[in-house]
Amino acid sequence: MRFDKKTYRKGTGSLKWDENPNIEYPLWVADMDFEVAPSIKEALEQRVHHGIFGYALPTDSFYESIIKWHLRRHHAAYSREWIITVPGVVPAISSILRALTKPGDGVLTLSPVYNCFYSSIRNLQCRAEESVLRQVGDTYQIDFDDLERRASKEDTKVLLLCSPHNPSGRVWTQEELQRIGDICLNNNVFIVSDEIHCELVMPGHEFIPYATLGNTYMQEACICTSASKSFNIAGLQNAQIICPNEKYRKRIDRAVNIHEVCDVNPFGIVATEAAYNEGEEWLEELCQYIWKNYRDAKEYIEKEIPKLRVIKLEGTYLMWVDIRALDISDETFCRNLREQESLWLAEGSHYGRGGEGFIRINLATQHENVMIALEKLKHFIDSL
Repeated sequence: MRFDKKTYRKGTGSLKWDENPNIEYPLWVADMDFEVAPSIKEALEQRVHHGIFGYALPTDSFYESIIKWHLRRHHAAYSREWIITVPGVVPAISSILRALTKPGDGVLTLSPVYNCFYSSIRNLQCRAEESVLRQVGDTYQIDFDDLERRASKEDTKVLLLCSPHNPSGRVWTQEELQRIGDICLNNNVFIVSDEIHCELVMPGHEFIPYATLGNTYMQEACICTSASKSFNIAGLQNAQIICPNEKYRKRIDRAVNIHEVCDVNPFGIVATEAAYNEGEEWLEELCQYIWKNYRDAKEYIEKEIPKLRVIKLEGTYLMWVDIRALDISDETFCRNLREQESLWLAEGSHYGRGGEGFIRINLATQHENVMIALEKLKHFIDSL
């Protein structure tokens, strides 16, 4: 299988592998160790052959590829005029918060959640209004009573929704999304749905775009999306904000320009178009590979490291693991694991309230790497 092919990334300027070059197995940051789809590689090679890499303008075919992809795969109908191009989802979120909040305002999150949500909130001098997800067995549920109480605060202006959810692995159902939407509509809270993981959905689950709830919901919301996570092209810096409400779109577009994040990478344009036009078969194989990695990892942990509890993976390639039975903080655990086993996992406390006592494991690497990492994890825990 193509995803078993070993990749050697040390010394390539890789954040994942070169941030700490002494680490043998970095399974922390959300970055895949797989070569991109052949269509992307070929499109980039052609663009390099052109030999000129000046400022880039998104093409008609670029917009068309995005619109057709989301309509075909997810039944989400987007218009070109709704789309604002940006270098990444994090700059998008920061720009949206700049447009729609003022210092001191509350920004809702479903915690634990993607750590960069918190940095964006802090940088805009807003307050993180964290509604902690409820762990029920091996999965999570939204505490809707708590969410509504926090949304009803007069200064709560925005909900940052991670869908599918990182790090819990939840893929929200239509009923859950509609209830979230109703709460926010009733309390004048604007929803920013970060859907960057939308293609990484495991068997038995279906991604529901927030936009498919209908125009009433989308008039008080926007979508952040990108091919970067699913097709492993994050370094090519290309993402989109999709906002049908013209009033909000103008404010967001102005903030994008204030932030100076309106220019996109020419290679990102080419890669996105190639991914959406010709990368679907590669993506389907990828999701099956990640699913096997997850199933084998879960089986190993349940048999060999029974003190740990694996949270059910519905979406993303990030396995969320409960280590609270070890009676050690996640930060100490991960630091000692790096030092003793040369294995780098992500500390759960980085993801806000509700993340303490958990670790996040990146499964988007060769199956052999996953199994070696688990053996190191077992050896470390046995030594505690």
